[in-house]
Amino acid sequence: MRHGEATRRQPTHSTYTTYRAGIIRAVPALKLGDIPIGGGSPFVLIAGPCVIESEADATHLAGELADIARRSRVPFIFKASYDKANRTSGRSFRGPGLDEGLRVLAAIKARWRIPILTDIHEPSHAAAVAAVADVLQIPAFLCRQTDLLVAAARTGRIVNIKKGQFLAPDDVTHAIAKVVDAGNSRVVVTERGTSFGYHNLVVDMRAFPMMRQQGVPVVFDVTHSLQLPGGGDGVTAGQAEFIEPLASAGVAAGVDGVFLEVHADPSRAKSDAQNALRLDRLEPLLRRLQAIDEITKQSGVSLRG
Repeated sequence: MRHGEATRRQPTHSTYTTYRAGIIRAVPALKLGDIPIGGGSPFVLIAGPCVIESEADATHLAGELADIARRSRVPFIFKASYDKANRTSGRSFRGPGLDEGLRVLAAIKARWRIPILTDIHEPSHAAAVAAVADVLQIPAFLCRQTDLLVAAARTGRIVNIKKGQFLAPDDVTHAIAKVVDAGNSRVVVTERGTSFGYHNLVVDMRAFPMMRQQGVPVVFDVTHSLQLPGGGDGVTAGQAEFIEPLASAGVAAGVDGVFLEVHADPSRAKSDAQNALRLDRLEPLLRRLQAIDEITKQSGVSLRG
């Protein structure tokens, strides 16, 4: 499908079953090239820095992540933002911007031969980003913005909708419908925590099967779920020490993908420093998650509810 085109079609890929009001029904899986997302397949890893800090750093980290994923035999999508338009403070680092950021992402994609995910904040960016990225991500705070969802849908790329911190799991049905009604059924939904009082988020494990009832693959954004929004002095704080147990719980619940912000030295990260996973902890975590995922998918416990 060429960029800018979108056709109304039903998914034709393999399906798996999920529980809804006591009824087992078929749910479509997606494919990104050779990578299956959902359909009972092993979880997909979406990982990278919060923001492109420099071309050299992003390129090196992408190569390290790709090597770890290949060694671990985990399907991998590289994630990095070219612009963080919703930073807590106007003085915070935002990234290189659209043109330079897309140039860097295109170079990373070509060098390491890996698919790319990045987020868009404005409808006018969708077509240009779709020329480089394989997955367009809708930020959680913007998940109800109709024009943004429709613009992303019309590119024909997979659209990853992050569930807003202010939404119940079943509320995502309306965001999904906006994309599908624009002619694109290639939708993924990502959980990234729910507001719990001030400066805190919680993850309700019931959200994963509830969102899967919408007929789409479900991803768990572990590191953003451990943010303490605005909990620092003009920055978002976080609790990276809980990444491993939270990721394990999500995989045990049967998620189709795991989203992790990773940095070689989180203490020096220019965005989300307090909730990023240190690079050297990724490979052992993946081994742990693979073991849980294999048991979960084989048993079908998460699919029966």
